Amino acid sequence: MTAETRIIPVETSADLMRFIRMPNPLYADDPNWVQPLEIERRDILSREKNPFFEHAEAQYWLAMRGDQAVGRISAQIDRLVLEGIDPHLGQFGMFESIDDQGVADALFQTAESWLRDKGIRRMRGPYNLSVNEECGMLVDGFDMPPMVMMGHARPYYETLVLAAGCARIKDLYAYCLDVCQEFPDKVRRVVNAATRSGRISVRGLDKKNFDRDMEAIFSIFNEAWAGNWGFVPFTEAEARHAASQMKPILKPHLVQLCEVKGEIAAFMITIPDMNDWIKDLHGKLLPLGWAKLLWRVMRFQPTRLRVPLMGVRKKYQGGAMAGAMAYLLIENIRAGGVRRGAVFGEISWILEDNLPMMSIAKQIDSRCYKTYRLYEKEFG
Repeated sequence: MTAETRIIPVETSADLMRFIRMPNPLYADDPNWVQPLEIERRDILSREKNPFFEHAEAQYWLAMRGDQAVGRISAQIDRLVLEGIDPHLGQFGMFESIDDQGVADALFQTAESWLRDKGIRRMRGPYNLSVNEECGMLVDGFDMPPMVMMGHARPYYETLVLAAGCARIKDLYAYCLDVCQEFPDKVRRVVNAATRSGRISVRGLDKKNFDRDMEAIFSIFNEAWAGNWGFVPFTEAEARHAASQMKPILKPHLVQLCEVKGEIAAFMITIPDMNDWIKDLHGKLLPLGWAKLLWRVMRFQPTRLRVPLMGVRKKYQGGAMAGAMAYLLIENIRAGGVRRGAVFGEISWILEDNLPMMSIAKQIDSRCYKTYRLYEKEFG
């Protein structure tokens, strides 16, 4: 007889650690699973450390059978979502479960009930915990490990989510490319023409003026993506927090900015795939994991790179200059990365109906190799 499934709220620090560690046994036989650092998970879920909670609230739950955790879920209400997208839209995230529909149903019903009691009528996710952090559930591309800040999943998860009453609403794509391969002639001609014109200059991140450059970057990002499906802007506090988190790993040759008449007009941030360096740490920095990670960051150049953020100011979008700037940024970062040993790149994520970005990805001979899916459930 199967033990009864109980859903318990996460209330103590011990509960939170159990919540963080709950997925580990599920992926014990998955060679592509990379266990996140526990300290990083704690910070994301911490109401004191994550500035997301300045405009949002969340609750976490564990599914228990006896003394064993067999599933987890979160529910979130974000004031910026209510004000900017839909006054009745909540979110779910952090979903993990054994392959048991009863467990999944109990988790989703609990999240739904919590949201409904607060006036929410629809929930969308998974978001861990917002659109500007990990989002979407992997539904295609299980055969390769995830890049940093991108999720992984078990193939049966979608069946559980759909049977729990959720429906697909949007797909997010991750594109990969062999950065050692030079871009096609057409792209190189655009890059060369833009360089010769003298209208656009490109430079790397100025570490001496880091705060100034990062402020401009997040300002452009919020401007460039405003109005896109599901968009929620970075607040000033979130931008500062994200910049401080990335600062140790950002390199001038991997963060490039285009300037037009002295104004920063476009940017691209590329980060090393930290998952390469933490996989054998099994989520722990103690007792010696921190020393291993520090050694790797200081000693080795990354072979795998991910582009998580890029943007072009609104006034340049829709014209030839926008494409030229995008190709210039990509080529500068590609060439700089290759000189330092990079072999693999990922551009992620790209919304399924972001045709301009998908066109750019196609033109540089990248290919879609992972699909992440967002779901939605209405409950009256």
